Amino acid sequence: MARPEKIRLGDLLVQQKLISQDQLKFGLEQQKRSGRKLGRVLVDNAFVTEENISEALAKQLNIPYINLKYYHINLELVRMLPENQARRFRAIVLEERNGMLLIGMADPTDLSAFDEITRIVKRDIDIAVVTEGQLLESIDRGYRRTEEIAGLARDLSEDLGDTYVDFGALTDSVGMEEAPVVKLLQSMFDDATQINASDIHIEPQEGQVMIRFRIDGVLHLQTEADSKIAPALVLRLKLMSGLDISEKRLPQDGRFHVRVRDQGVDVRIATCPTQNGESVVMRLLRQDGGMIGLDKLGMPPDMLKRFREIIRRSNGMILVTGPTGSGKTTTLYSALAEINTLDQKIITVEDPVEYRLPGINQVQVNEKIDLTFSRVLRSALRQDPDVILVGEMRDAETAHIGLRAAMTGHLVFSTLHTRDAAGTLFRFVDLGVPRFMVATSVQAVIAQRLLRRVCESCSEPHTPTPQEIIWMEMEGLSPEQWSGLKNGRGCSHCSGTGYYGRMGVYEMLEMNRDMVEAAAHDSATQFMHVARQHMQGKTMLDHALEEMKQGHTTAFEVMSISNRIEE
Repeated sequence: MARPEKIRLGDLLVQQKLISQDQLKFGLEQQKRSGRKLGRVLVDNAFVTEENISEALAKQLNIPYINLKYYHINLELVRMLPENQARRFRAIVLEERNGMLLIGMADPTDLSAFDEITRIVKRDIDIAVVTEGQLLESIDRGYRRTEEIAGLARDLSEDLGDTYVDFGALTDSVGMEEAPVVKLLQSMFDDATQINASDIHIEPQEGQVMIRFRIDGVLHLQTEADSKIAPALVLRLKLMSGLDISEKRLPQDGRFHVRVRDQGVDVRIATCPTQNGESVVMRLLRQDGGMIGLDKLGMPPDMLKRFREIIRRSNGMILVTGPTGSGKTTTLYSALAEINTLDQKIITVEDPVEYRLPGINQVQVNEKIDLTFSRVLRSALRQDPDVILVGEMRDAETAHIGLRAAMTGHLVFSTLHTRDAAGTLFRFVDLGVPRFMVATSVQAVIAQRLLRRVCESCSEPHTPTPQEIIWMEMEGLSPEQWSGLKNGRGCSHCSGTGYYGRMGVYEMLEMNRDMVEAAAHDSATQFMHVARQHMQGKTMLDHALEEMKQGHTTAFEVMSISNRIEE
């Protein structure tokens, strides 16, 4: 293929009537001030989409535009171009045809990149246009560090030799092992961040150590290595998080901060002694990612409208319930971000602080120095707040203080571990809180779960199994209603799982007059009856079934949560 011609992007977009002359002028001024590329400035200002730009370039250069969302990349071909160059030139090797390599490029007019790629791959190349966002996601998937991690684990094992090193104290030997340990951990964090893993598990077995990542709520094996490297990994992680390196018999908790792939990651670490050594679990909390707008959470439109009205009230308590890892904190922070204005003072009391929001006073609970939820909450109330977020109502004292604050002119957000929205009242009663306080303070309760989303790249129609048919009939669905069922076949985008990303399913119990009267009544049956009437057709399961019928999630996923949320 001949070298591509240089094109003035702004003129091209105006010529194809994708932007106006005024928008181009504004974009060029912004580009001059910020130094960013013109295309990025135009996309950020919503004048044009990345797809618009790619299709315009493809049309002008008479080359194909490829949507990488539906393209299954060949990992062997991808690695013909080293990762550093792929990121630098915004390019990826897509396929081999007629003795040439097809290269996807975000900027096919970059002549120096064209020449350099041709030199590196030592082949003639053809070019296709791809969007930058999809390209970077494909690069993240294509350059996984599985082999690198396994290799570093082997190197560390060889360095340690056949005998176990006593890592109970900081001796001279620690310095020798430190470099390979650091490289291994760095690669591990790189890979976990690249594929959006939420947790890293290091688990010593009898003859080996397993390293597993939790992705979209499910554990996946990353690598297995010689068990002798486990103590070295644990020691290094303990040093990073300020834990007692000599204590191996008791569980310990800590945290540390690392910078991975140009983004800050807070790591929450928990160690636990097992039969074969100390097991470590690390929760990764990305500080410059994870915040989602309320309208992006996936709440049903009528529920979202009511929730937006409720969070703007001046007092009362708003609760989000669900098991660990169901996205409660994300929902609460999306609500806080929406009401975070200069005329509101917002204080959060958390363990740990998971997201950082400018303009909000965030306090980290520390049980070791008796800085408990209840103690911080009392102090927070003396700081003249308008809005308070309490990470969790975990004991009677915190619940009493939070509910009193809600009754005395503060808007209080918090979480509880209950199965559904209606069960929240009884959880408070279990904590010893009087019914009248709950009835008069709580404004709304949201219950939620996360379901894995069918991978769009390999989604295909699914014929339900006999078990799924029986379950769907029990849920009152007719064959016409399950005609849109989808499953993921498994592809390079989803690492063969058939799922990519997760979605929330929700229900909201709003405390209207009938609900308040029923909550203040001693009869639990009466309250549940009114709650069920209030939520008929709007439960979490109803929402999950609707998403399943639309082909967004699978029958398997909805079945897995239905037996946990139905009574």
